[in-house]
Amino acid sequence: MNTAVINIKTNPIIKKKAQSLAEEMGLSLSAVINRLLKLFIETKTVVFTAREEPTDYLLQALKESKEDIKAGRVISFDKPEKALDFLDKMIANESKSKRKQD
Repeated sequence: MNTAVINIKTNPIIKKKAQSLAEEMGLSLSAVINRLLKLFIETKTVVFTAREEPTDYLLQALKESKEDIKAGRVISFDKPEKALDFLDKMIANESKSKRKQD
């Protein structure tokens, strides 16, 4: 099998961590990189992912939602039509209120 050498620059800490993880999985770092290159060729894509961490705003919104549910301030619908009817009534009521204020 012919091979070619690829020289890349990377952070030494990243290289050590990648080598250690590859070894834990019974792989060489070359095998990991070769598989990534093959996947790149096959899919013509590069995928970068980041850990999804909820923001403080989202955590607060979820907390408020739970409180609303416990307090019975939530309306749920078993059919989309019922939800749309409810929204139509809210819009109609809001329009009436605005007309009375004018």
